[in-house]
Amino acid sequence: MKRIALSTLSLAILAVSGAAHAQSSVTLYGVIDESIQWVGHSNLQNKNLVGLYAGNISGDRFGLKGTEDLGGGLKAIFQLENGFDVNTGKLGQGGLMFGRQAFVGLTSDQYGTVTLGRQYDPLVDMVQPLTADNYFGSTFTTPGDVDNNDNSSRTNNAIKYVSPLFSGFQFEGMYALGGVAGSTGSGQSWGAAATYGIGGFNIAAGYFRMDNSSNPADRLKAVPTNGGWAANATSGAMFDSEINVAYGSAKSINNASIAAQYVSGPFTFGARYANVQYKSDGYSLFQSSQRYNVAGGYFGYQVNPALLLGLGYIWTHGAGNASNTYNQVSLGADYNLSKRTDLYAVAAYQHANGTQSGTGGAANASIGSYGYNSNSSSQEIVSLGIRHKF
Repeated sequence: MKRIALSTLSLAILAVSGAAHAQSSVTLYGVIDESIQWVGHSNLQNKNLVGLYAGNISGDRFGLKGTEDLGGGLKAIFQLENGFDVNTGKLGQGGLMFGRQAFVGLTSDQYGTVTLGRQYDPLVDMVQPLTADNYFGSTFTTPGDVDNNDNSSRTNNAIKYVSPLFSGFQFEGMYALGGVAGSTGSGQSWGAAATYGIGGFNIAAGYFRMDNSSNPADRLKAVPTNGGWAANATSGAMFDSEINVAYGSAKSINNASIAAQYVSGPFTFGARYANVQYKSDGYSLFQSSQRYNVAGGYFGYQVNPALLLGLGYIWTHGAGNASNTYNQVSLGADYNLSKRTDLYAVAAYQHANGTQSGTGGAANASIGSYGYNSNSSSQEIVSLGIRHKF
């Protein structure tokens, strides 16, 4: 990352208490991730697709983050992060200027960190880093990203607290205010997570709930774009494919997740589980709440300092409104040309069976969070890419 020192302010005030000293700095950073991608059964006509795809392992971004030393171990911090598509130049996250992150806060080594703004939820911060998605991105994530393992959703108006690290233990809590007069809970989000690490073993678990708007007109207005998930809900929609798009009008989404990882020399072993419930009410466009149980495993092998190989498996089972099962196997290889540039190859195969959510027909495959909606019980994807960090 390139560091740009914008200003250094030193104030020497002679007094009995001594001198005060303040420093501030801002870092400009970013990621550009581009690939050539082949997709089998990529659409409803089951045609194969070859094209460029941006953001396979890391979403394309650039941002600014900074700190100011306030003295006494206290610092002011901020981060503004933009998402974009390198192939078209258009903004990501629905066209928001700083759609990935935008927050300001205070941090202390002794008391922890408080931040306010648009942020990731506690599961993304603590559970996701222990999963295969952290290493190989969307090709290794949950079908339809039904549990937000690929960070499809961010949360607006959020107040977050992250504790200091206590002998390998750390916890986090977040609450996002709905901001609706006379209806405090409308569109709110809240959750908490904790992580613990000792030696090569790490484990994290948490719970996150995102509420839809309590106003039925808000949900119906959003039907053409994301199935009913209101734009004024604090957490963004995470309906990346036909696997879960029928549940955009849910009253709430409740996500309980746990992941563990063990590193021994060049080997990494990981496992995770999530239980996600799309709750219905009288304003939902579906009658029975839908539940997804997600279980996954990951194996990584660091062949040498430059080359990482990975194998992942995810089992996803839906029940309630529709009964379906998705089995997905993923392969990946990542080779570092330098500290900032790497080449990668990722591939996945998915098979679906059961009933399609929303239509009642046979369940169709849709790998990860890509959103390629097929008319087939199987789908394949292969991507060859380059990623540069600055």
